[in-house]
Parts: sequence; structure tokens; C-alpha cells
Amino acid sequence: MQIGRIVGSAVASVKHRSMEGWRLPIVQLLTPDGKEDGEPFLAIDSVGAGMNDTVILSNDGAGARQLVGVKDSPVRWFVMGICD
Repeated sequence: MQIGRIVGSAVASVKHRSMEGWRLPIVQLLTPDGKEDGEPFLAIDSVGAGMNDTVILSNDGAGARQLVGVKDSPVRWFVMGICD
């Protein structure tokens, strides 16, 4: 698990079938002291995180594939929760 911040959202008219119906936030990972770490990336979100929300993320590819229900899904990152 890692902490990140929602910095945008993506909209795609063509995407992998496993991503149909999922919100696609753009997430910036954060270091423990709150500084940006690396480049932003795309995740899937079922918890309804909004812009600038701090979120808990997982990069467990097997867990993401199980979540979307497609064995060959390219999804790796998913939002697990919103930090208070």
C-alpha cells in the first residue's frame, strides 16, 4: 500500500474491456513527508475519490485483475480508500 493524491482524471473512448465502467483518476504518489514521488499514473477507483483527495493505493496486479474480473487486464494500480 502507498499514499497518493488525485491530480486529475482520464477519459477514454477506447480502452481495454476490463476498464469499462471504472473511474480513472490520475494519481501522484507521495513520500511519507508529503512530497511528490515519481511521475503521475493512471489507476482505477471504486471509492469515489475526488480531485486533491489523499488516497490509499495498491499496486498488486493480481488483486487489480481480481477486482475487475478479467485475467488479462493491464490494470495494476487501484484506489483502496480515501484518507481522512
